[in-house]
Amino acid sequence: MTAEVGIRSLGSNGLDVTTLCFGTSPLASMARLYGYDVDERRAIDTVLAVLDSPIRFIDTSNGYGENGTAERRIGAALREFGGLPADVVLATKVDPDPVTGDFSGARVAASLRESLERLGVDRVPLLHLHDPERIGFERAVADDGPVAAMVALRDEGIVDRIGVAGGPVDLLASLLETGAFDVVLSHNRHTLLDRSADGLYAMARRRGVGVLNAAPFGGGMLAKGPAAQSKYGYGERDDRVAVAANAMQHACARHGIPLAAAALQFSLRSPLIDSTVVGISAPERVAQTLELASIDIPHELWDELAELTPPAEVWLG
Repeated sequence: MTAEVGIRSLGSNGLDVTTLCFGTSPLASMARLYGYDVDERRAIDTVLAVLDSPIRFIDTSNGYGENGTAERRIGAALREFGGLPADVVLATKVDPDPVTGDFSGARVAASLRESLERLGVDRVPLLHLHDPERIGFERAVADDGPVAAMVALRDEGIVDRIGVAGGPVDLLASLLETGAFDVVLSHNRHTLLDRSADGLYAMARRRGVGVLNAAPFGGGMLAKGPAAQSKYGYGERDDRVAVAANAMQHACARHGIPLAAAALQFSLRSPLIDSTVVGISAPERVAQTLELASIDIPHELWDELAELTPPAEVWLG
């Protein structure tokens, strides 16, 4: 069974996206987070490779890199390509002021203006509130806070849909309960090693909210293997996580399946998820990622991997 890339409706909000989304945070060359640099030419060539591929969904953020490095590089690639293709959905996120830390409603409008200028587009169909854990629920939903400002942008037709993108599932669930958001994105919390987001995603599905699942490789452990990448979700984790990843890698090897293929398809095959966001940092990795999605994985391996899932107490939550 494979989980090849197709088109799916993003919840019930009328926006169709490819089931694989190009995550652009690696393009910002954040070596502290990822352990490697990405120069501008490589970043631009990666975007061009995506535009020439079946992937028609791109996710970025105002805060990816110093002075919006990822957005600026995407904008440069779009100029080389001749503009954003009409069938490509480009989403970005609002972030705090990098100097003052302000994340008020006023900052939302400024963040969006900066992003549109860098990207070289007039509008985006999807705008996320990025990492609300930095300010917490009460500040996020205050009258002068970012949620109210984003709702106003949607009501005024400046953006078509708004989402919330972050980590901790309890906070994201509380924000979904406000009824303000059309889409939710969480990262590292629905993978072969972690099921923290399953309840959140099921809640979103019941409400008709679109679901984006980011970082199916857990920050690299499920792509490179635990021997090469000891961190999960960009941080050191309980030893049981690495033990489980190692056992999963051996199970995949017995079936002749790359661990990365199982990790990617675990997200792609989920009925709870509309699109899977995968960070891609080099042009050749576009074709490699699509190949991982096309590998036939036997039911027996899925059963083995399910039995190897670490206990809930080591999940990110």
